[in-house]
Amino acid sequence: MQRLKRIVTNKYILAGTFFLVWMLFFDQRDIFQQLDRQKDLNQLETKKVFYQKEIEKSRKELSDLQSNPAAIEKFARERFLMKKDGEDIFILDDSAAVKNN
Repeated sequence: MQRLKRIVTNKYILAGTFFLVWMLFFDQRDIFQQLDRQKDLNQLETKKVFYQKEIEKSRKELSDLQSNPAAIEKFARERFLMKKDGEDIFILDDSAAVKNN
């Protein structure tokens, strides 16, 4: 019993315990903030991968548009609703289906 009392009242053990509790819960960079920052970092890395894939996809599309006339025609037809002479364009609007849901 006295041995346990000496261990508990040891100034080094008390200082170490106080330091550990302070660093884990009360410090400016406590464990909860570190976990939140790690979660944010993981989300940002996921977004980074997504945007890198999108950039690569856009670069491929750009190089295709610069070198392939058929791709330019397809792009103009899809994005700007351009047409050839004698063609009719029908635009289907899905906004009514979205409003009903």
